Amino acid sequence: MRKNNTQQNHKEAKGNKGWQALEGLTIGIDLGDKRSCYCVLDGAGNKIEEGSLSNTATALAKQFGGLKRARLALETGAQTGWISRELEALGHEVIVANARELRAISGSGRKSDRRDAEKLARYARVDPSILRPVRVRGEQAQLDLTRIRARDALVRARTLLVNAARGLAKTRGQRLARSVTASFGSRSQALVDAELAAVLQPLLEQIDALGEQIQRYDDEIEQQAAQGYPETAALDAVPGVGPLTALSFVLTLEDAGRFPHSRDVGPYLGLCPRRRQSGGSDPKMRISKEGDEYLRRLLVQCAHSILGRFGADSALRRWGLRLAEGGGKDAGKRATIAVARKLAVLLHHLWVTQQTYRAFPQNPAEAEPA
Repeated sequence: MRKNNTQQNHKEAKGNKGWQALEGLTIGIDLGDKRSCYCVLDGAGNKIEEGSLSNTATALAKQFGGLKRARLALETGAQTGWISRELEALGHEVIVANARELRAISGSGRKSDRRDAEKLARYARVDPSILRPVRVRGEQAQLDLTRIRARDALVRARTLLVNAARGLAKTRGQRLARSVTASFGSRSQALVDAELAAVLQPLLEQIDALGEQIQRYDDEIEQQAAQGYPETAALDAVPGVGPLTALSFVLTLEDAGRFPHSRDVGPYLGLCPRRRQSGGSDPKMRISKEGDEYLRRLLVQCAHSILGRFGADSALRRWGLRLAEGGGKDAGKRATIAVARKLAVLLHHLWVTQQTYRAFPQNPAEAEPA
């Protein structure tokens, strides 16, 4: 009889929105581009409400602003940052689930936004650690990181145009300037005949215009690192690492203290091999590629610079070259990834300790953690 009375109370609460006065609610939100689905569970795990709302601050405040403090769970995504901040401002506990981990534990052939919202709510109610919660970047850090991502978009656009121009020039047996600098377009026009130069002029002018905008971003990033994030100076001192990588590293991780050990940064950025050990089988696998793809790409580029012909001599470079000499067709690639991983550990160590970088540490305690 008590169970029937409870169900009747929940039906009445759902019908007259009385559930909004309940305590101990858990809410899962499956974020969409313009609208998101939500599912509300009471303290006993009963589903008492589900629906959708638009992704606006007004809609969030209207739907969740009048609730007593509740636990809300949502996935990582493009809009997770500002939505989670809005929900926290309303006084709620917000859990941001790792989307990759959530797909791994709840993969199903019957996917829908409503089902995903309910799964988020049930996982968050039973044990939030199942969702492998991630930390949401602060508003100012996100804005500063947006400048870096905007620069990356321009670089990729310029690369696309440069490759197109090179391909078009080859159809006439001609080649453009070898190095891509801010004056690539003007230098290339002088290397081809007049007819081809006239055809490619608009394309080459756009390449140079993009180069100017990229340089503008570079100047802003260098100024931002020096004035807003002086701790990046210790990272920038490592040969092969510039202000762009140093600032990206600090902004992406945001808090050096979130990692108990520097060696934890490698797995966080997906630079450690995946593992699928079962019984006596423990095969060698590729890196997981989890975490921030852009920062991982920057670290790999820095590793190439460290191991390249003009890389400065250091203990890290010598260690990487020894790995590359180990043999096998993929030895060079493995060495590059290993150097990138160890570079991530080194950068975090320098960030935490603010020690002066030494190419060849004399004291083992000054060397980067293994």
